[in-house]
Amino acid sequence: MRTLLIALLAPALLSAQKDQTATFQVSSRLVIVNVGVRDKSGKVVDNLKAEDFTLLEDGKAQKIGVFEFQRISGSAPQPALVTPTGTPAVARVTAITPSKEGQIRYKDRRLLVLFFDLSSMQPAEQIRAQKSALEFLDHNLTEADLVSIMVFSTRLKVLQDFTSDRETLREIVKKNLQIGTGADDPGTTVSDDTGDDNSFQADETEFNIFNTDRKLTALEDAARMLASLPEKKALVYFSSGISKTGTENQSQLRATVNAAVRANISFYPVDARGLVATAPAGDATQGARSGRGLFTGGTQRDARASFEDQQETLTSLAADTGGKAFMDSNDLALGITKAQEDIGSYYILGYYTSNPAEDGRFRRVQVKLNPAVQAKLDYRSGYFAPKQFNKFNSSDKEKQLEDALLLGDPITDLPLAVEVNYFRLAKGTYFVPIAVKIPGSELDLVKRRGADSAELDFIGQVRDVKGKLAGVVRDNIRITLKGEAAGQIVRRAILYDSGFTLAPGAYKLKFLARENTTGKMGTFETGFTIPDVNTEDKTLRTSSVVWSNQREALTDAVGAAEKNKKLMAANPLVRDDRKLLPSITRTFRKDQNLYVYLEVYDSVANPANQMPGVSASLSFYRGNAKAFQTEAIRVTQPLAKRNHALPLEFQVPLENLPPGNYTCQVNVIDEFGKKFAFPRARVALLADQAAAR
Repeated sequence: MRTLLIALLAPALLSAQKDQTATFQVSSRLVIVNVGVRDKSGKVVDNLKAEDFTLLEDGKAQKIGVFEFQRISGSAPQPALVTPTGTPAVARVTAITPSKEGQIRYKDRRLLVLFFDLSSMQPAEQIRAQKSALEFLDHNLTEADLVSIMVFSTRLKVLQDFTSDRETLREIVKKNLQIGTGADDPGTTVSDDTGDDNSFQADETEFNIFNTDRKLTALEDAARMLASLPEKKALVYFSSGISKTGTENQSQLRATVNAAVRANISFYPVDARGLVATAPAGDATQGARSGRGLFTGGTQRDARASFEDQQETLTSLAADTGGKAFMDSNDLALGITKAQEDIGSYYILGYYTSNPAEDGRFRRVQVKLNPAVQAKLDYRSGYFAPKQFNKFNSSDKEKQLEDALLLGDPITDLPLAVEVNYFRLAKGTYFVPIAVKIPGSELDLVKRRGADSAELDFIGQVRDVKGKLAGVVRDNIRITLKGEAAGQIVRRAILYDSGFTLAPGAYKLKFLARENTTGKMGTFETGFTIPDVNTEDKTLRTSSVVWSNQREALTDAVGAAEKNKKLMAANPLVRDDRKLLPSITRTFRKDQNLYVYLEVYDSVANPANQMPGVSASLSFYRGNAKAFQTEAIRVTQPLAKRNHALPLEFQVPLENLPPGNYTCQVNVIDEFGKKFAFPRARVALLADQAAAR
């Protein structure tokens, strides 16, 4: 059961063990395995030959084609830096120089990447990270170390390729890190500047302003840049945690980890906030807090839970790539020195796999020593094969999508943003609308009969906690555009929506979309919970909240799948043949209206006239200061077909609010039931298009 619509949205902003630990790199069919070998006393065994090793992939013997021992010495720090007067500056190389297949470019060298995520760190934290990096370069850099520097704010930049020149590295860290830029501060203005087109942009749309994907995608692309180097690499990731919105793409986290494993990289995240002790009422960086949570401890618990949630992704990145996360320590330089210590002497083994299939499936690898050699091996147990679904012919397309949906290595070539909501239809039955947004700039239009068109495939599954299939959707949609609409597609977004009827409970959604001209695919995975509002006695029973900037007639869709009219009528977002289109990314412009919709269930009726009474208002906060609040609305008439539900709807012009990041709160009061609800969401407000130009 589903309702389907493909809609062209209004223009929006176009504006991730010790030294023996091994990882894998896949280049063409060449697979690189880094292996640490130690004897019983823990000493590195450094006299082995290729014939002493046996390599197996999925149980089949492989011929070793690349064999190299990396002897990492240079434990003594470099001599103190002395810069003679008039010494010419060393030319900066602002790109990672790739290696040819099988080439060991950096013999007996330790490769370290210092990655500064300025988008997550406030200025004080950026300064702390900068100071720690300078301390490492001054006192801990050894003769075996080569260091590269990357920075991410709105896009990923390589400030320096691998070099051992301490003076150059110090100059970059000290003078070329733009301290104070890029931080996601609720009080700052959001910019839609796309910047230098020659540098990598993790996402130039509104898709990831409040999402982990923006940072994880940058880490994934950093791994791809480094993938041609077969040597072991450690990436030290300076950040202040990765905030979550509640609907993160788990596929992007797995894709980032898998890219790092293939590129032979271990992540060492360093929380630049250091050891934090928060006051119950907040510190001087925030406005004064109010409410009973200040006295019951609820405010402090929520703040601590949010802080720990920001560190969770950092811990996952480290654990899944063989690195280590450094949290709650004021000595940030320890994160770099730990990464340095973990890369010791190791063997590089390479083979050309006998399995040529580019199916994206996991390949299990085994490394064995000849029985005469008694030693302990440390290496990763497998890798994900590359995948090239766009090379299949049309008769295989259905199987391609099914196989891609089952892959352990997700596909993230096509950016997706997904929103899941829920509305009660009857006791124990909920309608769950799912909206999927794709940037129009990702579509390749093809001329057909005088119009531009694009074709998209969608397939999705919803499973319960036991893995049982609870719902499935599969659609092929052709989008047709004429005239100016075709030229403006790069500044628009495509919204696909579907729906399921489910019972309360916890579920997992896995969704995949494919653009059929180029074959690009994107996978989105997230967990969601449908609460049983019937069990709520102390708080007001409500649906989820939909935040939107557009209503659209169903007839205005530029492409549509076959509609289920019965289910379309049950969709609370469809009324009078018009659909409320979820923003998903919650990014708005000043020349737009903000639409907010939610439902209140089982409100208490007035004993005098048996009519319910629910009042509500909408507040905008910047930090903890209230910037704006709407007049209260009062609703007494339930929906015609669902008399247990009261609809609450706001339409707010945004032209009088300054651009920036806001927290929006819906204040809902059941007057006779004496119950309350205060759902919140973060939104970004941008300058209108005329001002942006």
